[in-house]
Amino acid sequence: MEIKELLSKCDYTLLDRCSTAADIMAVVDDGIKYGVASVCIPPCFVKEASEYANGRVKICTVIGFPNGYSTAESKVAETELAVRDGADEIDAVINVGYLKAKNYDYITREIAAIKKACGTKTLKIIIEACLLTDEEKAKMCAIVYKGGADYIKTSTGFSSGGATLSDVALIKANISPLVKIKAAGGIRTVEQAEQFIAQGADRIGTSGIIKAVKQLEKEKGE
Repeated sequence: MEIKELLSKCDYTLLDRCSTAADIMAVVDDGIKYGVASVCIPPCFVKEASEYANGRVKICTVIGFPNGYSTAESKVAETELAVRDGADEIDAVINVGYLKAKNYDYITREIAAIKKACGTKTLKIIIEACLLTDEEKAKMCAIVYKGGADYIKTSTGFSSGGATLSDVALIKANISPLVKIKAAGGIRTVEQAEQFIAQGADRIGTSGIIKAVKQLEKEKGE
C-alpha cells in the first residue's frame, strides 16, 4: 500500500495528559501535511484546533475517555460540546462494567443518544477489547450496530492492552458490513498499520505513524 493511501486511513493521535496547545497544533500541522483521516485530540483543545485547521484536516475527539464509566447524560453533554466546538468525529468509550453485567439495553441506548448528539458527525464506539471475552466482543458488534454508530473501535490505548489482529478478525466476522472497524492501541509502524488494514480495519488510531513516516523519509533523503 502506498504511504499516502495508508495515512489517509489513520487518525493521528495525541491524548497525553501533559499535552499543551503548542503540542496539539504541531499534530494538526503534521496531520494537514501528511493527509491523515483526522487528528484525534483531547476535548479541551477541539475549538482551538478546529479554528486553526480551518477545514484542512478533520478534528476527532474522545468522550468518556478513557474509562467509560461516566453517565450516559454526561457523555451526551460532552459530545454536544465537542460538536459545537467543531469536532468532525467522536470516539466514545462504552461502560465496560455495564457490559459485564449484561446491561445491554443501557449500552444500546447510550450509543444511540451519543449518535443523536453527533448529528451528521462520525461516531466511533470504543469497546476496550483487552478487557472483554470473545463472547462480549461479539455481543458489542451487535450493540454497536443497533445503536447506530459508524465504527467499532478496539481500544483506548490506555488500558492493559491495545489492538490485536485476532480481535480485528473476530470483529470483522461479527460486525455488520454497515459498521466500519477502527484498530487502535500500540500501532506505531507502517508495517503494523498495513497488517491491521489487511485484517479488516478501515481506520487506524496511532500516535506513532507520522514519526515512522518521517524516519522513512529521512532514510530516503527526502
